[in-house]
This record gives sequence, C-alpha cells and structure tokens, in this order.
Amino acid sequence: MRDLPYLSRLHREPSALLLECEQQGTYDRIPIVDRAVGRMLSVLVHCMQANRILEIGTAYGYSTLWMALALPPAGHIWTIDPDAERTQVAASYLERAGKLDAVEIINQPALEVLPTFYQRNLDIVFLDAIKTEYEAYLELCVPMLKRSGLIVVDNLLWGGTAADEPKPRDSADVKALRAFSKTFINHPQLDATIVPIGDGLGIGARID
Repeated sequence: MRDLPYLSRLHREPSALLLECEQQGTYDRIPIVDRAVGRMLSVLVHCMQANRILEIGTAYGYSTLWMALALPPAGHIWTIDPDAERTQVAASYLERAGKLDAVEIINQPALEVLPTFYQRNLDIVFLDAIKTEYEAYLELCVPMLKRSGLIVVDNLLWGGTAADEPKPRDSADVKALRAFSKTFINHPQLDATIVPIGDGLGIGARID
C-alpha cells in the first residue's frame, strides 16, 4: 500500500514503553502485532469504553499493553498464553505501565481454559494465538460476547499467502486461516469483515 510511509509520518510515535516492547519483540523474534493493529485495538477500546476484554495469545504483551493503556478506570483484561517465560516479560511491561492490576494472565492452553471460562458479556475478544485453533476459539468465544461486542482476529492474510491461490504445499496454518476466514465472514451471529491493515485484521460484531 503506497500510502503507508505517509501514514507512518502522520501518526505520533507510540509511548516509549510500547516502543521498547515492540523493539524487544522484534529483536527476540517473538511474534507481535503490527503497530497499525495496536493502534486499531487502542481505538476500539477507547470508542467502546471496553471494560471486559479477553485476549488469546499474550506473548510479550505488546497488544495487551496497547489495550491496557486505553482501558477505562474499571476495565479489565484476561489474557491467555501457556508460555510463562514470555508472559513474565509481558507482566514486567504492564507493571511499569501501572496496569498490572488490570490484567489477569492465565498460563494455560486456551482450549483448556475457554470451555469453563466464567466471564460473559465481554466487550472485546482478541485472537492472536495458534492459527489452526482459530475456528475452535471462535465458536467458544462468540457466546461470551455481549450484543455489539467485538471479535478481533489477527493474521488473516498471513503475509499475503492466505490470499494466494491454494497450492498443495500450503502450510497447515495457511489452510486453517483460509477456512477460518470463510467461517468468520459468514458466521450467522456476526457482522464481520477483514480489513487490510497489519497482517490482515478481522473485526466481527455480535448481532445475535
């Protein structure tokens, strides 16, 4: 997209803490969302005054931090990731931001947590974890959303390969993302779209 350099210049720099987290994730080769996705998450949390957010896939907490910094005073985030070493890094950034009390980190596989997850009427669910499990996450999480609540999903274009013609050598992730995107767009309880920012961001509002 030719206007990306212009948009990069137009936006103000993220906070020093977000930049540090971004740089550490890049240096350590830990997957983090694109900065444009982080900005979008911040805007969604602000505009919804989202008090109850579930995140699946914490890693270093870059996306968690974008959302936590936008939370209203009573807001809370539950973030699920079984990798305790990575989430310790996330906790350190959240603590430095003064947001650790607003975030509960759950160090278990998401598919073990979600069937008995007790929260309902969630404002936002953000999916950014194991791509082959996206469809299972979706079916478990839609009932947890309030009406008008959002499911936000990262990596639906997968570097552009998900948009290519199917090939026999396509990875399991690419095949799973293609199947998920069809399910997501056509889900009967969602008004959903995929926007070409970052690595492809799905946004679906619960309508039923």
